Amino acid sequence: MADEQQPEAAAAQQPAAGGQLAIQRMYIKDLSFEAPNSPAVFMQQIEPDADVYYSNTANKLGDDTWEVVLQVTVTVKAEDRTVYLVEIQQAGIFTIRGFQDAQIQAILATACPNALYPFARQAICDVVVKGGFPQLLLAPVNFEMIYAQELQRRAQAQAEGAAASNGEAAGEGTTAPN
Repeated sequence: MADEQQPEAAAAQQPAAGGQLAIQRMYIKDLSFEAPNSPAVFMQQIEPDADVYYSNTANKLGDDTWEVVLQVTVTVKAEDRTVYLVEIQQAGIFTIRGFQDAQIQAILATACPNALYPFARQAICDVVVKGGFPQLLLAPVNFEMIYAQELQRRAQAQAEGAAASNGEAAGEGTTAPN
């Protein structure tokens, strides 16, 4: 019986027959660069630290059409001063059809950001260089791992919420002795 369930579980993780993911368009939705402490930062020898933040959103545009926006924010500081801040919203329009809802959510959180990220990395590197700073080469990102961690975090929060609800329900109708 367990052998019969394994192929079904594996099939649920595989794309549906005839499933399609197509990129319709990629574009920069928003791009911002700030160097608030220039020109002073150019006059000193500094050892900056970079803090990188990633997020993505998906908006349904039509039956099978989605806009996915990958936001990447890079803040580079030296000591307590900001050397520069760059933020990009790299967007794409994707056609996704022939998949189950759970698969679509995984595609929106992993495959689409994976397609957008190289464009965001290049735009960030270009704007940083044009801002007078050395190249900033961002490391690859494992969006599959980030998505898996988010699913795990949600499941844990849901389990903790259910445990709290059960604890409240068990305590109903009881009073502490005086």
